[in-house]
Amino acid sequence: MIEINNLTKSFGNNLIWEDVSFNIEDGETVAVIGKSGCGKSVLLKHMNALLYPDSGEIIIDGQCVFDLNYSELRLMRQRFGILFQGSALFDSISTFENVAFPLRYFTSQTEEEIKQNVEEALEMVNLEDAGSKRTSELSGGMRKRVGLARAIILKPDYLLYDEPTSGLDPKTSEEINELIVSMADSLNITSIVITHDMHSVLEVAEKVAFLDDQKLSWFGTIEEMQESDYPPLVDFITASEYQINSKDKG
Repeated sequence: MIEINNLTKSFGNNLIWEDVSFNIEDGETVAVIGKSGCGKSVLLKHMNALLYPDSGEIIIDGQCVFDLNYSELRLMRQRFGILFQGSALFDSISTFENVAFPLRYFTSQTEEEIKQNVEEALEMVNLEDAGSKRTSELSGGMRKRVGLARAIILKPDYLLYDEPTSGLDPKTSEEINELIVSMADSLNITSIVITHDMHSVLEVAEKVAFLDDQKLSWFGTIEEMQESDYPPLVDFITASEYQINSKDKG
């Protein structure tokens, strides 16, 4: 379980949010939504202590991540897989080597073990024949899938997705949504999805955290979200649906 307790973050005099508190149960998929600039990605970076708060704590299995020393933090971060918004791949090396990179950096696996694990990860994201290709040759959707293969290669307990469908066409977005669901089910993994794509939220998430007005404005299940009459949440969903419909017509 991830417990987020009374988290507050500012950059200088700019308050991002304050007193953010909610729990993520093991095996759940939680979507974090909100307007651009509301601090969704900032929250994501706190979960594995890439950023530190002004106050508050994030507790994972009884340990506050902000209290860990360097060695403990290094081990804790290996429990997280991250799919970055831009995939963050190395374009100068092959798809295989991109996925293998965490194994070479964090483990002492043999070349045969690395080969087997990379091939299994690429197969899970339907890219079993792409290992020899340079990532610069891949489409946007394929790059996302390579990024996802790399995110799961260390068999993490938690997967963090930063705008996983951003910049993708509807068909490719749907493929990524299906993979998020597949990863959660087949790996029994806890997933946190940062997104403004409400279609993706409905496809992949069980619960929703809504950041608005410099705070956690609303938290609940997908069913509760669909039935909610909370004005800021309703306005956000309505605006998102309008944008989706406008794109479809275009």
